[in-house]
Amino acid sequence: MKKAKNKLTFLFVSLLAISLFIAGCSGSNQTTGENGASSDEKESTKDTLVFGRGGDSTSLDPITTTEGEAFKVTENIFETLVQYGDQDTTLNPGLAEKWDISEDGLTYTFHLRQGVKFHDSTDFNAEAVVFNFERWMNGNENEFPYYTMFGGYKGEEGHVIKEVNAVDEYTVEFVLTRPQAPFLKNLAMSPFGIASPSAVEKHGDKFRENPVGTGPFKFVEWKQNDRIVLEKNEEYWLKDYPKLKQVIFRVIPENSARLNALTNGEIDLMDGVNNSDEESIASNSKLQIFERPSMNVGYLGFTVNREPFDNKLVRQALSHAIDKQAIIDAFYGGKAEPAKNAMPPSIEGYNDEIEPYPYDLEKAKELLAEAGYPDGFTMDLWAMPVARPYMPEGMKIAEVIQESFSQIGVKAEIQSVDWATYLDKAAKGEFDAFLLGWTGDNGDADNFLYTLLDKDSIGSNNYSHFSNEELHKVLIEAQTETDQAKRNELYKQAQEIIHEEAPWVPLVHSTPLVAGSADIVNYLPHPTGSEVLTKVEFK
Repeated sequence: MKKAKNKLTFLFVSLLAISLFIAGCSGSNQTTGENGASSDEKESTKDTLVFGRGGDSTSLDPITTTEGEAFKVTENIFETLVQYGDQDTTLNPGLAEKWDISEDGLTYTFHLRQGVKFHDSTDFNAEAVVFNFERWMNGNENEFPYYTMFGGYKGEEGHVIKEVNAVDEYTVEFVLTRPQAPFLKNLAMSPFGIASPSAVEKHGDKFRENPVGTGPFKFVEWKQNDRIVLEKNEEYWLKDYPKLKQVIFRVIPENSARLNALTNGEIDLMDGVNNSDEESIASNSKLQIFERPSMNVGYLGFTVNREPFDNKLVRQALSHAIDKQAIIDAFYGGKAEPAKNAMPPSIEGYNDEIEPYPYDLEKAKELLAEAGYPDGFTMDLWAMPVARPYMPEGMKIAEVIQESFSQIGVKAEIQSVDWATYLDKAAKGEFDAFLLGWTGDNGDADNFLYTLLDKDSIGSNNYSHFSNEELHKVLIEAQTETDQAKRNELYKQAQEIIHEEAPWVPLVHSTPLVAGSADIVNYLPHPTGSEVLTKVEFK
């Protein structure tokens, strides 16, 4: 009996050991979390980054949109010929390893990186570059709104790129119609990521939902208003990168809800941090705060072809009726400064001699009376539905402005709508007044003043539909001028015109905050608002 009992005991122990061994081997696949990775796997390998953001992308074909939520994703799928520095807008090699510029500034020759593949395994070469620029040049502002950075489309008066030629398999030549000082900086912008010609032809209009580039991450899926999933490009040309196997962009509209998700470990990184939450995040050992270098402006725009905003005196009156410092104190926690120009002080050519419109309700009333509105008027004031770096709490800021306007007899009815519709309606000029902002794309004054307020940009980024011939002449001259000191003087003139005409009330230049888990390393927030996550990893 004892012998039999020992055999049974031995058998039991052996079976138990085997079962524990099997469980140990398979345990990392037992529980699958929300982001698609197992809970054990996430803790042990930590190779999936979940990025929480306030709104969904409107397109994943970067040339077809102007909003930052799209570029956050597409920066990691597509690459440009020239790229910016890790945390500035200095110019560095991208898909082009080097380039030459002719003495007259009209011919740019790019020598391309060899051996690069698109995510569909087709070759990146000079013909692919020509294909993309021909596609964009032959489009229009409804298809490719950012192409106004090159003066417009083929056949238009301001069109800058005369032709793009493949000299050989890895050499491409751009011939311009006139010198354009910010040409290289424009090429490095997110919208001009090079797409696979085969994929564009295959998917047509659906390419915006099926992006294919050469970048460190490949597109996997997009669940509208929920998540976008990217995976590591195993054939990426930069050896040993990217470090992450997967990146997931999750939509969590409320800042506070995103912070809760970060604190609970549901996401690893979030933007749109409320300044009031900075202290609590900094005191949490499991979290860290990142400051994004400031290169933005938040503003209240007027659609100047709608009454009464077609009257300059009305626009000037409302400019006097907003207490910018009170807004900063209430919503930016000291991480912003009042704006007086349409571009931030960090941009070369900033005009610091301009006197801001002081907060003066009596002056505002005088100007309204002079304009023919002694008793004020009724208007719609549109508030952004998503948090942006320059506008963390759009609805609350709208309420402060609403209260200020009421003191001069202007009754503002606050309106809002989903983000994609908001941008579409604003571009079409359907709003009286609206809160918006801009994070610079390339660090050049042209990217603020021409892009946002020139007549060429109406229908794309000039939501105010502001058109001024004197301003246009100055801005085109500044584009053509290659002497930076002379360009700076021209941009200062342009700011004087804009200040006098007041198509906007510039509100703030903010220092945006990003929060993440404490074990994230090599994350470097970029001033443009979107960064490549190639080198990011977990400790």
